[in-house]
Amino acid sequence: MKVKQITFAARPSGLPDVSVFRFDEVELPPLQEGDVHLKGLYYSVDPYMRGRMNDVKSYSPPFRLEQPMEGGVVAEVVESKDSRFRPGDTVLGPYLPWAQEFVIGGDKFQKIDTSLAPPSYFLGILGMPGLTAYFGLLDIGKPKAGETLVVSGAAGAVGLVVGQLGKQLGCRVVGIAGTDDKIRMLKEEYGFDEAVNYHTPDLAAEIGKACPDGIDIYFDNVGGKVTDAVFKHLNFFARIPLCGQISSYNATSEPVGPRIQPVMLTLSILMQGFIVRNYGARFAEGIQYLAPLVKSGKLKFTETVVEGFEKLPDALLGLFAGKNTGKMIVKA
Repeated sequence: MKVKQITFAARPSGLPDVSVFRFDEVELPPLQEGDVHLKGLYYSVDPYMRGRMNDVKSYSPPFRLEQPMEGGVVAEVVESKDSRFRPGDTVLGPYLPWAQEFVIGGDKFQKIDTSLAPPSYFLGILGMPGLTAYFGLLDIGKPKAGETLVVSGAAGAVGLVVGQLGKQLGCRVVGIAGTDDKIRMLKEEYGFDEAVNYHTPDLAAEIGKACPDGIDIYFDNVGGKVTDAVFKHLNFFARIPLCGQISSYNATSEPVGPRIQPVMLTLSILMQGFIVRNYGARFAEGIQYLAPLVKSGKLKFTETVVEGFEKLPDALLGLFAGKNTGKMIVKA
């Protein structure tokens, strides 16, 4: 049986384009003992994938040339030679191939409980983005009622959850996003107290207006000039969960900005970088916290769903143009 696969064909310099991907037809191998035949239902595209296109050491290994792209996939079991899985089961794997169907060992994924939420949510609010928000905010941000929390990339998959969790914990929440529509959405639909468009001519001044009492927690998904502007308003003992730096992912030279160490020293600021798999042993805790909030409607979530397996490259590239609101996924 032949299926379509998206192969990583070339390493980009700067902003990638569709030339780094190639569509191939591949033959599915026969199942060996312990293998499972899966059919992809939903595919995740995420900013960290840009880093894996570079041949450098990082927290995730580089994509291999002439091998399929891979990422988070929700799939259905078609056939199984692993006693843990039966045809019809819905499963999730963090590093599954970009192929319509594939054969893979049963240790690469796990069953998911679709009674908790729709299957695609396990790529979003009950998956990597939701867990990233939960652990980053609670473990590093350590929010207290009455504090001011600022979230960059606030209309993205992680930022939306961070903001809502902050509100539930009693914080004043200010989001930073890139369009007026997203600003309205953050305030009117997601309960942010204030939101700032980072395209404003004097971003630091606008952040100051939105945060008259300064900033106690800055959840940084973006870096670059946005973070430079936020730093002007940090309070003593501010905490910075450092989650993403999407502003520099496509840079072709080392970005240069203000030296932040004097500010961190003077104000006793804590900045800690993290990735969600640091908390792998506690994922069940995070899902247990988030799932009831999602089911009760107390934690809302937005998906940008792109239809069609062949749209995966376009969807990934769209992240760097801000084409997503909430989690960007592709439905096969």
